[in-house]
Amino acid sequence: MPKYVLWGRYCENVLEKRAPYRQAHLDRLSQLKDEGKVITLGPTKDVTRVFGVYEAETEDAARQLVEDDPYWQNGIWTEYELLEWIQAF
Repeated sequence: MPKYVLWGRYCENVLEKRAPYRQAHLDRLSQLKDEGKVITLGPTKDVTRVFGVYEAETEDAARQLVEDDPYWQNGIWTEYELLEWIQAF
């Protein structure tokens, strides 16, 4: 199944603004990981960008996984780029 790399940006004051949505975000990621749809996801150390790897049948399906996330829906992630990735090893 194809893999997709996500690079996105967080809103300003992310640590404060994410608080109401954090548990729902983490619960959803845990479920997606169990389903094999998220390989990894997390912030850069300075908490300005998010990096992730999703596994989905199509790019549209991968975009739906991103856009269904509480962080996207509530403006915690402000933009993202998604690229199909070829895992060499």
